[in-house]
Amino acid sequence: MSCLFVAGVDEVGRGPLAGPVVTAAVILDSRHVIDGLADSKRLTEKKRQQLDQLIRQHAVSFSIGQADVDEIDQLNILQATMLAMQRAVAGLTIRPDKVLVDGNRVPAFSCKAEAIVGGDGLVAEISAASIIAKVYRDSMMNDLHHQYPQYGFDRNKGYPTRMHREALQKYGVTPVHRRSFAPVKQAIERHA
Repeated sequence: MSCLFVAGVDEVGRGPLAGPVVTAAVILDSRHVIDGLADSKRLTEKKRQQLDQLIRQHAVSFSIGQADVDEIDQLNILQATMLAMQRAVAGLTIRPDKVLVDGNRVPAFSCKAEAIVGGDGLVAEISAASIIAKVYRDSMMNDLHHQYPQYGFDRNKGYPTRMHREALQKYGVTPVHRRSFAPVKQAIERHA
């Protein structure tokens, strides 16, 4: 028996010093193939936004999950990512028969699941999830940029670029920074 509904799951934002970790789960419609799906990191911002619209229009179901900075600091980034993946799958309007997760670890789901290393470049559902998650998180970081313009979130998306690390040393830590991450810890100690 073939799987009826396969959900692809991917995350974005495990490495940044600020902002939530965001995941998406997507069940594509086999009758409506979306051309150009690929690992979101290999696509231009414009192409990601175009595909994001198509996925949202044509997917059978999609859902976004996230874990905020407090959860990341309490649980650790891996466990927070697993929690966000569970939230994304739980938010689907259709229960998948199988979940395919990008990477080498799978959280506990209420259905069969499999981890696929490099899945965001191999499996259309995971590519779609990677695009939805990336566009959503980038938009969120652009919004945070308006609140905290000195950190350059519109450009670095919270990742530890040189400019971001220098801003941490100069201006200190915001409520959206991950206190359990070493460069943020160092900035807190420096400003104490």
